[in-house]
Amino acid sequence: MAKWMVAAKKADFDKIAEKYHITPVMARIMRNRDLVEDADIEKYLHGNLEDLYDPLLMKGMKKAAEIIAEKIAEGARIRVIGDYDVDGICASYILITGLCMLGGNADTVIPHRIKDGYGLNEALVRDAAAEGVDTIVTCDNGIAAAPQIALAKELGMTVVVTDHHEAPFEEKEGERTYLLPKADAVVDPKQQGCGYPFPGICGAVVALKLVQALFDRFGEKEMPQSKRAEIMEEMFSFAALATVCDVMELRDENRIIVKYGLEFLGKTKNSGLRALLMVNGIEEKALSPYHAGFIIGPCMNATGRLDTAKRALELFSSKDWREAVTIAGDLKNLNDSRKQMTEEGLQAAIRQVEGSEIQKDRVLVVYLPDCHESLAGIIAGKVREKYGKPAFVLTKGEDGVKGSGRSIEAYHMYDEISACKELFTRYGGHKMAAGLSLPDEASVEVFRKRLNESCRLTDDDFEEVIHIDVPMPLFYANKEFIRELSCLEPFGTGNPRPLFARKGIRLLSGRKLGKNRNVGKYRIEDEAGNGYEMIYFGDMERFDLFLSEKFGRQAVDGLYGNSPYGNAPGKAEMVISIAYYPEINSFAGRESIQIVMQHYC
Repeated sequence: MAKWMVAAKKADFDKIAEKYHITPVMARIMRNRDLVEDADIEKYLHGNLEDLYDPLLMKGMKKAAEIIAEKIAEGARIRVIGDYDVDGICASYILITGLCMLGGNADTVIPHRIKDGYGLNEALVRDAAAEGVDTIVTCDNGIAAAPQIALAKELGMTVVVTDHHEAPFEEKEGERTYLLPKADAVVDPKQQGCGYPFPGICGAVVALKLVQALFDRFGEKEMPQSKRAEIMEEMFSFAALATVCDVMELRDENRIIVKYGLEFLGKTKNSGLRALLMVNGIEEKALSPYHAGFIIGPCMNATGRLDTAKRALELFSSKDWREAVTIAGDLKNLNDSRKQMTEEGLQAAIRQVEGSEIQKDRVLVVYLPDCHESLAGIIAGKVREKYGKPAFVLTKGEDGVKGSGRSIEAYHMYDEISACKELFTRYGGHKMAAGLSLPDEASVEVFRKRLNESCRLTDDDFEEVIHIDVPMPLFYANKEFIRELSCLEPFGTGNPRPLFARKGIRLLSGRKLGKNRNVGKYRIEDEAGNGYEMIYFGDMERFDLFLSEKFGRQAVDGLYGNSPYGNAPGKAEMVISIAYYPEINSFAGRESIQIVMQHYC
């Protein structure tokens, strides 16, 4: 069972509440998110696009803008080289759109996941040189491509790197030496010596900042303010999608970008985005990070996984509505296929873990030779969720073994694999995710043993911790308070939805909803006898087992009305503790308060 921990950070909540015209509970929630200074609280509650940081605060940005501006003026041929995930696709679209709006002679290439692998490779560099490309601009990659960039320089090309990944390093006697590529300009907020105030941005936001710097450099004549405002709204839509899908923390300027970017997305004029919303049936909805991360993003990702990410770029560049709808439909169908293949791969991974000594490992390394290599990262994430451990899923590629890893908070995945980098033919990543290539199948077991031998994770690191913002009576959650909570949106990584807790909740009756009966709807009472509707979207089988062990199978049958016991006078009470959040449920024009149970004990 998970450990419940109530946040106990101190502050004068009444004073904060009075100053900002909010409730003390809201003040406490913000303190739990380490918002202490007046400027930070003000920005959190009322931040807008004017609060975003100046692009020129990023190391290398001024130089990059100067170089690209000169190349545009010269008519030099510029090639944008991105990546095949949502962040790479969005970054590529932002850059190519911005360059072309300024009159640049530019095109874009996105590597093929299987043929090319991640980021720059020698073939892409040589192709660019052979086709007369003068300047390569990377986006969402390049920081770890020193050899490929050195080749480009040898071939006489200018190279500008825009990236957000960790810079590779060598470590000797506890000292790190960072190995930056010798490009003409390197823009990466995580590079050593960069003083950018918030380095936790994605590749698409770095690209957005570069376009902003270029627009500022060219001025009103080349980019009229009205046109700039229109194109920036579209770019913010893509930056918001990338921020959510690349699982960046929704703090500081990321939260502002996502908040406004999703608003712009909902009214976008981009035919491709509109078509993607339509085929998924969400064109009329108020968009949230959920829609970005679990509906739109996966459709974009599916092109890079099962086809080519160029299809997504074609979609967003399309001016023909019928063509856009056709491509968007293809992307949705690809994603549906991806879901089925992912589930098959996950089940194979579970069988392998639970049928071998691997299940005792602190870091899980699963080898699925027949799995489509593009699905390794998704499956690794699901394996991590199931077992609460860092997980790598490796597959058989054309040249050896390829794979991806997904981590837990206590395990810095990039640092850990860097400690055995001699095993890899290629690797990269950051704290929570990584990708790698091994020379052959024999290396898989060596890799697994090395990771586990050096693993310093303790039992406490694996224990799930439920962070409770406030132990709050249900009656406090009235409509006014729930609407006040909406000021904290958008919720996501780094800005979780506030979670409350209450003991003494009585389960009165229940029913199971959905085609697979995987949603629970309950009538409950608090300790004062007030009645509420409660819904649960979690693991229903596990919840029923918990209730059976605590109250007996007959009581559970009675709860769902499956036995006369449920209506018997004097029946045993089913009283539990819940971690929850309240929401307003709108149905048939009527609004009611609904308690959403997240955890129980």
